[in-house]
Amino acid sequence: MRIGILTGGGDVPGLNACIRSVTLSADDLGWQVTGFRRGWEGVMAIDPGDPASIAAHSLPLDREAVRGIDRMGGTILHTSRTDPRTHKSGDQTGHVLNVLEKLGIDAMITLGGDGTLRFSAHLSGQGVPVVSVPKTMDNDVYGTDYCIGFSTAVSRSVEAINALRTTVESHERIGVIELFGRRSGETALLAGFLAQVDRTVIAEVPADLDILLPLLAEDKASNPAGYAMCVISEGARIIGEDSGEDVERSKSALDRREIGVGQRLGRVISERLGSGAVIQELAYLMRAGEPDAMDRMVGFAFGGLAVQLVQQGSAGRMVALKDGNYCHVPIGTLLEGRKSVDVTGLYDPALYRARLLRVEGMPMFLY
Repeated sequence: MRIGILTGGGDVPGLNACIRSVTLSADDLGWQVTGFRRGWEGVMAIDPGDPASIAAHSLPLDREAVRGIDRMGGTILHTSRTDPRTHKSGDQTGHVLNVLEKLGIDAMITLGGDGTLRFSAHLSGQGVPVVSVPKTMDNDVYGTDYCIGFSTAVSRSVEAINALRTTVESHERIGVIELFGRRSGETALLAGFLAQVDRTVIAEVPADLDILLPLLAEDKASNPAGYAMCVISEGARIIGEDSGEDVERSKSALDRREIGVGQRLGRVISERLGSGAVIQELAYLMRAGEPDAMDRMVGFAFGGLAVQLVQQGSAGRMVALKDGNYCHVPIGTLLEGRKSVDVTGLYDPALYRARLLRVEGMPMFLY
């Protein structure tokens, strides 16, 4: 048995732990593992008749190759945001199928977010045994309570928010911290709650400046230290702005023409409240560095479960966490809905604050 493995989309801490787990679990069964470089982009770049091409875009994984990688952030396989169906030269699904066949790949284990896993579901529909592993710092893959990378992103954010308090307080300003989260505000919700900031603006609820600004002004005035803190999701909207900016928010940061929502909010704070603002986009620092204990644990567990599913002949599945238990769901589950914050249960839109006081019966990761 030969397993192929790849990572796609944005990197997150915990991917290497999962890669190590898959490799060791497969090795225990006497199986071989081939890692594909740069996600689906690497698979598409392979000419199966050219050994040099194969060597440039894939690598054999064994116990020695993955020694110690669980302590490292990022992914040793590197990554890309690529869907072979939307390649500039046309749908490359046929080429991907040919490469996997010629390289003798019996099953694929794919680690990724929404885009990577959508193609994984498509490939499964073409008859390829695929098990997918959800990862994203936004924790927004539908069908699982938890995605690799989320815990580390929240932990990094809380540390940075609390560190920024010293500067914001010293200058008696309002701190505006923008966190990743184009479609889901869960990272901002939890980071803001755990750091106990004054206000949190999430992607699911448009910000009404006529309500938010007076709240921040009161927060600053009532604080003996003379400052206030506000966290905002990068995908948050401000009421009154051009709705066409939704298209801009769907693009990567480098491709956007507009300035970030944190910058826009900070400018309005300065203009309308006459207060200085400290504006900080945490961006890639949220997923930089080594994984925390939670993401190492989930990475190891997801990797081991993925191999077990292949061993059982149960491909066409996505590993998942539900109500604190490891499980698996049909690989196409993520296509059935969109995961976002339960505003009615977890957020007070009138106060721009998390509402997490109902604890009994709540799953650990809220959903």
